[in-house]
Amino acid sequence: MPAADRPHRPIRRPDLAALAGSVEFEPFARAELAAATAAAVITHGRSGGSESLVDLADRVGLDTLAELWRQEQPSSLPGALWALYLQRRWCQSNGDEVTRLWRAGRPYAPADEVVAGVSDDADPAAIEALADAVLHGAYLGDFDVALERAAAFFRVIAAGRRETAADGAEGERDRRLADRNDEVADGLTQAALSWRKNPL
Repeated sequence: MPAADRPHRPIRRPDLAALAGSVEFEPFARAELAAATAAAVITHGRSGGSESLVDLADRVGLDTLAELWRQEQPSSLPGALWALYLQRRWCQSNGDEVTRLWRAGRPYAPADEVVAGVSDDADPAAIEALADAVLHGAYLGDFDVALERAAAFFRVIAAGRRETAADGAEGERDRRLADRNDEVADGLTQAALSWRKNPL
């Protein structure tokens, strides 16, 4: 039977939820679990079952993915996947805020704006379309390119946060979030480089 015609076993919520919350893990065991589940998800998704995994967080719950992957660095496979799914949820639920930050940041990060690939309108619908396109690209296209698009997105958002942050202590939270956005962008860039050297 051709590979494209083979049925694919879906990833069901009970499996991931049970792994995420049923046992207390030591840090090294949790990292191993995070790496194993992320590898399983990306391997399954890139083998032909990708359409069902773009909305994985919608089906299993973002909290389930958070339990599995949130503690990992974005330079790792689980941390990178967590960043992509979190980006998608943020763009879906806070489109107006993301659009405001994007528009404020893109004059200061023109190269990243091009890499991310948001349409010129840069409205909430375009921002949400970018987040969907990044996850589609992770499963249907070049995973490293998807990571680089997400990294560019976070850099533009970081620039937007700094540009719109209030002066003094009032803007300190926004500046800390901008630093975190840059850290995620750097981690995703490193993950892209690692993937090129050793893809699953």
